[in-house]
Amino acid sequence: MKKYLFVLLVSCFSMAVSAQQPPKLNEKSIVRDSTGFQYPYAIWTRLFQSGSYGIRTVRTQQAGETEFLLYPLSAADIARRMESLPEPRKSSAFRAGTKLANFKTVDMNGNKYSLKDLAGKVVVLNFWFINCPPCRQEIPELNKMVTRYKDNPDVIFLAIALDDASAIKDFLKTNPFTYQIVDRGQYLASQYRVRAYPTHVVLDRSGTIAFETEGLAMNTVYWIDKTIQEKLQEPGNL
Repeated sequence: MKKYLFVLLVSCFSMAVSAQQPPKLNEKSIVRDSTGFQYPYAIWTRLFQSGSYGIRTVRTQQAGETEFLLYPLSAADIARRMESLPEPRKSSAFRAGTKLANFKTVDMNGNKYSLKDLAGKVVVLNFWFINCPPCRQEIPELNKMVTRYKDNPDVIFLAIALDDASAIKDFLKTNPFTYQIVDRGQYLASQYRVRAYPTHVVLDRSGTIAFETEGLAMNTVYWIDKTIQEKLQEPGNL
């Protein structure tokens, strides 16, 4: 099962990356920042795909040679870019506007969660597993988002992992993930018929699905964050 999911998502992720890559660039392209530092292909592609950087053409003095400048985008530029992109792929397991069936679970720190007990809060769910490349790819941006809400008790972040606690603890040594993590979460994934990873769900204060998506697009985290902000502004409609 995991092998099938891995192949499926790598294929989808590869198509998403190729669609996001700027024209005329490839692994041999010369990409520098304003100081003249030349970035390796793996680094500049990751920075560009984060949505926080732009790339523009710079003509050099050598005939026919083209270099590219990687530059940070302003907050306003990032928002405009994210809004201009298509909305992330809808989830095949969840549907916006419907109530999520109740769940009960315990995270790796022994904290207990019940959807009924979380009424009045905005709940953010992430279904993932360690050997899922796009799941790992998005973690740094997810961590930044969690930091923005660290002082807000009305937002709960839960990561439902398919892996066991031992594997997750080893993974976290080099890959910090600041969601509250539920290990061996296959029973929850099965309960909701989640088959594509990563899958994200944002619930409003009444437990209604406000946003859902599967796979990873450049603006996935932007849409999660945007939905959280919108739902925090709404009064509790329990």
